[in-house]
Amino acid sequence: MSSTMLSIRKIRSSIFWAILIGYGIVTIYPFFWLIISAFKTNEDFYSRPFGLPMNWQWENFTRAWESAKLGTAFMNSLIVSLGSLAVTLFIAALASFVLARFQFRMKGMIMAFFVVGMLIPIHSTLVPLFILMKQIKLLNTYWALILPYTAFALPTAIFVLSAYLMSIPKDIEEASFIDGTGVWGLFLKVILPMSLPALSTVTILSFLHSWNDFSFALVFISKTSLKTLPLGIANFADGYQTDYGLTLAGMTISVIPTVIMYLIFQEQVMKGMTAGAVKG
Repeated sequence: MSSTMLSIRKIRSSIFWAILIGYGIVTIYPFFWLIISAFKTNEDFYSRPFGLPMNWQWENFTRAWESAKLGTAFMNSLIVSLGSLAVTLFIAALASFVLARFQFRMKGMIMAFFVVGMLIPIHSTLVPLFILMKQIKLLNTYWALILPYTAFALPTAIFVLSAYLMSIPKDIEEASFIDGTGVWGLFLKVILPMSLPALSTVTILSFLHSWNDFSFALVFISKTSLKTLPLGIANFADGYQTDYGLTLAGMTISVIPTVIMYLIFQEQVMKGMTAGAVKG
């Protein structure tokens, strides 16, 4: 009986891992196809659409970088993403600290307000936000992107950070007050260092959203000198839509930074998400 059960478990485990491996291959193949196609000429792309390039065209990347002015677009995306990330972390950390560690009236309603913010469809706000940005003369500025990115990142950031901070024992807080540490000291010296996994999660999620966004940049930015990377890649693809190798090389350049960043911080992302979900 025991050997039979062991065999059944091995079969189930083999099937499980086979499904996971198959799913992984199906998921990663489009990215693999994008990279190998970026090294092809047009003739190679048509004759061998799913095969490796006959001649690896490394100059596709340099031509795409220069033709699409990806350096300027890359810097614009970096400024907007890091700017919105800094504002998001500052506001979310303070708000989560207050919501998680203090008791006061209307606390439940305020928390519910932020949770409801997670349910608002982002693209449904494009028209009213465009009118608002036009009235306060923020169109074609970095703030036209930084402020909306921050606003839509805050609900998720506060939800994750609050859940994580609620898991920190009260004894640590009381010991800090006994030692003479004030509220700001508790926040800066105790709470923030202990909440690094959750902060890392918020950092990655917020940065990737800002970096990959296309719709807000398309609506709020019309100056060529202020266009972000997704918008620059889209305009470049329209102009070079018959040169597939060049177009795919530009897309590869725009994708690689996000992939590298996620691979570096994926452990912190999972740790922060699971800790907030389980302990909170």
